[in-house]
Amino acid sequence: MLHKGFFRFFASSFAAAALMLLLCCAQSAQAAPVILKFAGQNPPDHYATASMNEIAKAVEKKTDGRIQIKVYPANQLGDYSLVYEELIRGTVEMAAISFPSQFDSRMDLIYVQGYTSSYEQVAKVYDPNGWFFKKMDEFNKALGVKLLGMYLEGMVGIGTVKEMRDPLNPKVDHGVLLRIPNMDVFKTALEGAKYRTISIPFADVYQSMQTGVCDGDTGYSIVAAYTALGDVIKNWYNLNKNTECLGIMVSAKVWDKLSDGDKKILQEEVNKQAALSIKNAEANDKKYLDLMRKKGIKVHTYTTEQLRPLMEAFAATWGQLDSTKGKELMDEFRTEMKNILNSTKQ
Repeated sequence: MLHKGFFRFFASSFAAAALMLLLCCAQSAQAAPVILKFAGQNPPDHYATASMNEIAKAVEKKTDGRIQIKVYPANQLGDYSLVYEELIRGTVEMAAISFPSQFDSRMDLIYVQGYTSSYEQVAKVYDPNGWFFKKMDEFNKALGVKLLGMYLEGMVGIGTVKEMRDPLNPKVDHGVLLRIPNMDVFKTALEGAKYRTISIPFADVYQSMQTGVCDGDTGYSIVAAYTALGDVIKNWYNLNKNTECLGIMVSAKVWDKLSDGDKKILQEEVNKQAALSIKNAEANDKKYLDLMRKKGIKVHTYTTEQLRPLMEAFAATWGQLDSTKGKELMDEFRTEMKNILNSTKQ
């Protein structure tokens, strides 16, 4: 007959083994990395994609592999509007994409004309602690998306087939028909400065300029204009009247599950690349202006002071956006942008 002590020993041994098994399973579960899909819209060799890869590499290293970010460039996971829907659902975890104003028209603030004309001003507008960034984050947060950073791709000017008349004078017709994106922020400002405009789909811009449907375009950064329109434009007017920007975003469903420490690491790495994007954009803009000149495109450049009358004319049209963006928001926008412009007068 087995002694009671044997049963006690067997029971305690079984319990210890079970506990060890549970601990091993728990450690195994803790060791499983968090995989984040990071969707981008630019080609693999684009500098924005390089920044995405830098973020992924640094975050994996600093979290000791707890977070692994897989970069998917060139719209591999869908275009920016589809990716944004997936961010809301949490089925795509991160993205570096254009702001999708079809989800909230107030996101068009990023494309308002005339609130920046220098990289110094852009740095202040994009500051994560500034009013503009916080508003853009607010719009996204309401949809279930956290804005981590604003990534500058470049400043926007006007590329034309024929020369414009007096491009900085907002009181005269400039003798060209400009293609613009289908946004009120472009239409009200440019027509207010005596530019004639037409809305044409992005895919048809090159052919439309080639066949004379329009005389020029304003919707491209310097780099994009050279790459996409370099064979058709004859003039580039470097007006720096708005920016091309990517939002670096994360699904709120993912963000809320990260520890405070991992949130800090991810945010810091995005901050680094977002700040670096402004320096890189300035360098790339200069590089591509030189490439335009070498290609035979006539490049017209201006100082911030020379651009001021045109910027002021654009700003005078901002009131027309009250009805679509909200008067309270636009009042705040006008105040904040005036402060930035005044603080960077040259």
